[in-house]
Amino acid sequence: MNLLLSLKQRNAVLLSMAKYLDEEREAILLANKQDMEGYKGGDLAMHDRLKVDEAKIDGMILSLNQLANAEDPLGIERFNFTHENGMRVSNKTAPFGTILIIYESRPDVTIEAAGIAFKSGNKILLKGGKESLNSNLLLVQLWHKALEANDTTREWVGYLEFNRTQTQEFLENPTEKVDLIVPRGGEKLIAFVKQHATCPVIVSGRGNNFVYVDSDADVDMAIDIIINAKTAKISACNALDKVLIASGLPDKQEFISLLIEKLKEHNVEIIADQAISEFEGTTPIIDPKVWYEEFLDYKIVLGLAVDLDDAIERINKYSGGHSASIITTNEEKADYFMSRIDCAAVYHNASTRFTDGGQLGLGGELAISTDKLHQRGPIGLQHLVTNKWYVKGSGQVR
Repeated sequence: MNLLLSLKQRNAVLLSMAKYLDEEREAILLANKQDMEGYKGGDLAMHDRLKVDEAKIDGMILSLNQLANAEDPLGIERFNFTHENGMRVSNKTAPFGTILIIYESRPDVTIEAAGIAFKSGNKILLKGGKESLNSNLLLVQLWHKALEANDTTREWVGYLEFNRTQTQEFLENPTEKVDLIVPRGGEKLIAFVKQHATCPVIVSGRGNNFVYVDSDADVDMAIDIIINAKTAKISACNALDKVLIASGLPDKQEFISLLIEKLKEHNVEIIADQAISEFEGTTPIIDPKVWYEEFLDYKIVLGLAVDLDDAIERINKYSGGHSASIITTNEEKADYFMSRIDCAAVYHNASTRFTDGGQLGLGGELAISTDKLHQRGPIGLQHLVTNKWYVKGSGQVR
């Protein structure tokens, strides 16, 4: 297999794939219907992520067309200089090699995440969950069709139809070279991959995102942001799980009552600390570990914070390092909060739902990393590369 496809080849495959997705809509929807009917689990987020409809197919097609029109992330010079001995030294971006994506439920990962990795010049191995097998196998068939239509071997996109035991064995003793693994799923999947992998893993970590309503908050804005962040898409890792309210917020009682009312309109279960659990419609916290949980469900925790520093300390202790937002009219407080919160994305007067590659200008994402190496937050096309040094000499020795 050619170790590097030209930009022209990669773009042609992506455009062919977009064309085949459009032509095979009916077959894709039918395969996904089989998966949806076969799913017997009670996980609301898993069920939501499993579904493919016309809008999701449109999104897949759009992402492939955008990738085909994006600049080549490979061969970009990051550094250069001329050594004192005359050697010309430069550093340029390069593909990782083979990327294994292990994911639950989401058939769109088979297109969008794989597309980003492919555009970055990498060979792709996909290991989807059994709940989306029919959808995934059909989409991989379309990948193979697109590759072969452009005189490119189908080996560039492979699918591992493994059970858990076989997956563990492959992670511990790969039968082919794997340079990077990206798990996309819940904490159990991520822990499983990290435990058994023998190569680098990009951790697309848990959300457990926070909003802090400061004493100088615009309360109407706060309610709009909280409702959006919690209810717009509960299966998203950028959805809201916890709200801390400043104890010095003017008209605090009225604000909390209205917030509870609005959350109840969206059928959100409200768990509250001791002070707020006195309000009707809430359930008191039984286990303090709930502060660490990512819900991916219509569930939220409300609590009071003594002040800004208290909120920062608690967010840094409990959050997944994903996203946190402060609602305040005080710019100085906002800057203080944003500089001290240890999350991949920090917000001022905005919903956490914007932590997304497309929304943050990357044109899509492979994953949202909560690690600090090598890229934090959404991992886009330009981040899914490594680098290597080019040194041109004329007989120099050291």
